[in-house]
This record gives sequence, C-alpha cells and structure tokens, in this order.
Amino acid sequence: GRFLEVTAESIGVTLEELNKLALQSEIKVSISNTCTVFAAQEIASQLADGASLEDIAAGIFDAIATRTYGLMQKLKVEKDIVITGGGAKNIALVKTLENKVGCPVFIPPEPFLTGAIGAALLGMELSEQIGEDDLALKKKNRYLEEVTFYDS
Repeated sequence: GRFLEVTAESIGVTLEELNKLALQSEIKVSISNTCTVFAAQEIASQLADGASLEDIAAGIFDAIATRTYGLMQKLKVEKDIVITGGGAKNIALVKTLENKVGCPVFIPPEPFLTGAIGAALLGMELSEQIGEDDLALKKKNRYLEEVTFYDS
C-alpha cells in the first residue's frame, strides 16, 4: 500500500488516478524494484526517456503483482485466491495479479478487516487449546498507546 502511495506521489497523481492510468496502458514499462527508493529512481528515468504515465502506472502494478506471484509460487497456492488488505482496493493490482495467476482473484467485502478477523480466530483457537490443556495463559500488563506507522 505505501509503495503505491509513494510511487503515485512521485509522478504527481493520486492512488485512484494511478489505478485509472494503469488500466489505460497498452504497453507496461518495466519497473524491476519494489523498493520505494529504487523504484522512484526507475520511474524518473522512464519519464526522462519519454514513457507515458499510463505505461509507468501499469509497470508499477506489474512489479507488485510479479513479486506477489513469485511469493505465491513458493507456497503452492491453489486456485481459490483471495486478496486482502489495501492491495485489494486497487483494481489495477487485482487485474494484473489475475493475469499472472491465470484465474480470478476474490476480494472480500471488507479486505482491511480480514487479517484482523483471522488473527482473532487464531487467538480464540489458541486460548481454547490452552484452556483444554489446563495451562495458565501467560499475561502481562498491556497499555493502549497511539501508534504511527508512517511519518507524515
């Protein structure tokens, strides 16, 4: 998600506009890095060489889809594929990933929540197992505090 935001900013568009541009592309530009800094350098170079924003946008989504597909191949993924998190809200990423895997990619109604729901279900299962084994659940004091993931 953050990679897409930063790369969109680097070409002066919003994330929504980046999706629209990518869907209009006919020839994607190769972006070989998914490191934000190196990808920004590649994008600047492609712009200097005269590449269109549409083709650069398509290349950005292709870089992420290629990386994701490579990781999926290591996991022996089956044909019912679900994309969760912020990536699921980027239709260009979903379509690019579908082209890579050769089948539809499903998007849950609330893709931002699926990871949290899965973690809660695993936690519930773990606590039930601990209860069944008569083991004390290790507890420590936890405090609520504000968290910032990215500097603004």
